[in-house]
Amino acid sequence: MPDFKESYELPDGLFRQNVPAFDEVVVRELVVNALVHRPYTQRGDIFLNLHPDRLEVVNPGLLPLGVTPQNVLHTTVRRNEHLAKLFHDLKLMEREGSGYDKVYEVLLSQGRPAPELAEMHDRVQVTILRRILKPEVIDFIAKADETFHLTQRERIALGLLAQHEALTARELAGQLELLSIEAMQPWIRRLLEWNLVQSSGRTQATRYFVDPALLRGHAFISGTTLKRIEPHRLVALIVEDVGRYPQSKIGDIHKRVGIPRSRIRRSVEQLVRDGKLKSEGVRSGTRYSLP
Repeated sequence: MPDFKESYELPDGLFRQNVPAFDEVVVRELVVNALVHRPYTQRGDIFLNLHPDRLEVVNPGLLPLGVTPQNVLHTTVRRNEHLAKLFHDLKLMEREGSGYDKVYEVLLSQGRPAPELAEMHDRVQVTILRRILKPEVIDFIAKADETFHLTQRERIALGLLAQHEALTARELAGQLELLSIEAMQPWIRRLLEWNLVQSSGRTQATRYFVDPALLRGHAFISGTTLKRIEPHRLVALIVEDVGRYPQSKIGDIHKRVGIPRSRIRRSVEQLVRDGKLKSEGVRSGTRYSLP
């Protein structure tokens, strides 16, 4: 029987990289979620069933009211609020809510399928598969993120599309647990602008896909595209970046975003005036965070 430390060795150019059979972050998030969100008025134990091809995390009781297997990626309900805060303060949770978005992000970025969530009459079971469907997705997502500083939503959407030959708009919205195709735009709009994702067709029949040559070769468009970014998109990009990296200086944002420093400074100053960012410190030591 495999253990959690077992890993795959995958080629990476002239080198090789090790990818864990079951990622520590994924296992931690699932176990913490099981502890935090289980109903403690119901008896029963939490089980980690380790099989050669999969890991099952089984939790007694049902999902919190309002959460279903079809909306778990977006819906947060704190069944045990004080316990959630404790695990968050101990830095064992991404935030005081569901960690399923993190589980999706890590699994899909590793070329693995999304987790399978099943609610039965007296328990909830989450299954994650050991198999990597497409090893080339790992480098593709990593290098796309390094080039474009993807949001978590974008990494999830890109990971899904990289695993499939193509998905229709309806299929992709379903995979992302979205109620409408229009709600999908924040997940894929910038991926389309950067040509990481391509589309064909119209409306619900639109097909989204990753060019196989791009998936293998990582021939991304150069950073000059970002230098021509529209002001409102630059503002949104800065807010997203500071959300991911609180207490950032102007120079930190500049290095990650790759846009002229003067443009970033003007946008950041406007965001502070509008109350969308808060600043701490003075002059070159000023740091920025979300309010």
